[in-house]
Amino acid sequence: MKYLLSVCLLSILFFSCQEKSKSPKEIEYPERPNIVWIVNEDMSPEHLGAFGGTGGQTPVLDSLAKAGVIFTNAFSTAGVCSPSRAALITGAYQASIGAMHMRTLGMSKGNESAYPSGHKSYSAMIPEGMHGFPEYLRMAGYYTSNNVKEDYQFDPPETMWDESSNKAHWRNRKDPNQPFFSIFNYTITHESQVWARENEDLLVDPAEVTVPPVYPDDSISRRTIARFITNVMRFDALVGKLLQQLKDDGLYENTIIFYYSDHGDGMPYYKRELYDRGLRVPLFVKAPFIKPGTVDDQLVSFVDFGPTVLSLAGVKIPNNMQGQAFMGNQKSAPREYIYAARDRVDSELDRVRAVSDGRFKYIKNYMPDKPNYQNVRYRLQNPLMVHLLQLHEEGKLNANQDRWFDESKPEEELYDTQSDPYEFNNLAGDPDYADKLSELRKAHLQWVDEYGDLGELAEMEMVSDWWNGEDHAPMTESVEVRYEDGMVSLTSATKGASVGFRKSASDVWSVYQFPFEMTAGDSLYVLAHRIGFEPSENALVLK
Repeated sequence: MKYLLSVCLLSILFFSCQEKSKSPKEIEYPERPNIVWIVNEDMSPEHLGAFGGTGGQTPVLDSLAKAGVIFTNAFSTAGVCSPSRAALITGAYQASIGAMHMRTLGMSKGNESAYPSGHKSYSAMIPEGMHGFPEYLRMAGYYTSNNVKEDYQFDPPETMWDESSNKAHWRNRKDPNQPFFSIFNYTITHESQVWARENEDLLVDPAEVTVPPVYPDDSISRRTIARFITNVMRFDALVGKLLQQLKDDGLYENTIIFYYSDHGDGMPYYKRELYDRGLRVPLFVKAPFIKPGTVDDQLVSFVDFGPTVLSLAGVKIPNNMQGQAFMGNQKSAPREYIYAARDRVDSELDRVRAVSDGRFKYIKNYMPDKPNYQNVRYRLQNPLMVHLLQLHEEGKLNANQDRWFDESKPEEELYDTQSDPYEFNNLAGDPDYADKLSELRKAHLQWVDEYGDLGELAEMEMVSDWWNGEDHAPMTESVEVRYEDGMVSLTSATKGASVGFRKSASDVWSVYQFPFEMTAGDSLYVLAHRIGFEPSENALVLK
């Protein structure tokens, strides 16, 4: 009840105090601004003081929220990281580009035998001509750095980042005047850290934490939640150190700072689910053109993040991006719906799709014979997961907690997330909501028609189609080098491939865009890579 009351009061505050967003023409956006993404893993909004809090203290992030705009309706496209990260980096829905299964580049360590027969790992072959959005920034003169997680469901080309490593930083660029886009990803709130940090001191009293109604209110629930909240508090302190670096470099005031989580909580019955608790993320943006204390309730999807960064950087948004900008000179009208998907998670098969208008959530279960609960071995290391399974076997969970373990699920679900934030009461069979059910079902089908859904195919059938029936991915054609009148031009016969070059083995790969000058006798390294293909061989060309 305490949590529900805080949510209601917070909603009233958001809607009553909201600053109306200005149109792009009324805002003077800076040219080629520096942009930083601060990302943590597996965390729903409510743990932050800016969203009410669940027992911990997050002064740094709360201060950042007050300094900019809070987006109250931001959602990932999946309740798990890799598919959501595919949507973030491409600006396209993961199910439309074949990046929806969790995960594609490898199997869950130690659980290989649980995977479907014939399963093999692969790099998702995204549509021809589609690239990660940082590559477009590089082509526009930006320095791009990623520290450090990628996990995009495909092997990125060398041309995507100036640097992607645990040392990547805007401080590493050679020209201090070069604009930068830098990501800092923190893993301390990842679900694994609940058990990995079990022996560390707690920063919050388990007796003081908020226990959501999906769990029994007992000592194991409270201690596990307190461990997670402690990790959130430690993350908050790490953010403070990063922001201080921006201040020390004289960059804090004029840098556009995004903060978000890669999906909802990493706790059981949150992560991997398409309920709001698995999809809703905190999102703050601080920028010199944003009035501090602004609240924006428009719907924002992960597919919108890439287009928005390009819009803010003054880079034309490619036509093959499916998201839309929510800031910048290419800002679109607010979206009407957000969409999400769940497919294979580790060894467990499923196919679920969701659409929400911000209040009502529609879920389509394409495999209703399967339970919501997936026997993901990895999370059995979480003491709360083991505890819930034991209580289920003993018949000690209440109906709302135990429904997760039902042997099947309905073909359709409909929830009013305003009155039922934990999505316990399925309204799909209620005639009073027949019109809303029809509206959202239609929106889902239109989404499938517009973008396609490769989840309709068996996973290995999809891969076989990509690989032309072979047992390996095709190879990107080597770079053809032409040297004429002191100018070098580069091409690859593989359509849609990124082509890179460098003049020294120690240089960062540059993105090839147009012919460039070279002196006869100089060394030139070239590389081509279409995402989902094997890269061409790194060739040293001597003139």
